[in-house]
Amino acid sequence: MRRRRLSTLVAFLLLAFLARGDRAAATEAKDAPAPCGDAVYAKLDFWVGRWEVFDPKGEKQGDNRIEKTLSGCALLEHWRDVAGSEGKSLFYYRRAEKKWKQVWVTDSGGVKEKAELLDYPGPGLRFQGKIPLPSGEALDDRTTLIALPDGRVRQVIEQSRDGGKSWSAWEGIYVRVK
Repeated sequence: MRRRRLSTLVAFLLLAFLARGDRAAATEAKDAPAPCGDAVYAKLDFWVGRWEVFDPKGEKQGDNRIEKTLSGCALLEHWRDVAGSEGKSLFYYRRAEKKWKQVWVTDSGGVKEKAELLDYPGPGLRFQGKIPLPSGEALDDRTTLIALPDGRVRQVIEQSRDGGKSWSAWEGIYVRVK
């Protein structure tokens, strides 16, 4: 009988110890900083939201929704133009390179990847990369995002076929949907 009481007491103490450890681990996890809570992960927060996008003449170009995802470690973009074509991109911060990157894919099979240009003097943020063409050639491609004082966002997408000597541009003005 005494042995059984001792076993029960040991089991009770072990369970109490484990429960205390679970509470401590939960408290530590709650108090631990978010894995992507550094200020660098808020660099694109000005763009998060639902938007209607217009060209400089005021003609609607499409709708865009930008959301933080994966505990704030990335941004997911959902684009739909006025003709119904779609594109999605994932923006993520590459710690080893200390820069943001973008992967863009469209419903027509278009793909491009860009990286933040850290030496871009501004205004805004610039991403640059190449668009591979079926011919084997590649276009230079860059996007500049500028937060405007009134809460809108200006996006300029430029492409060059001559190695950056000349650029064609598309401009969108993002107006937040209330």
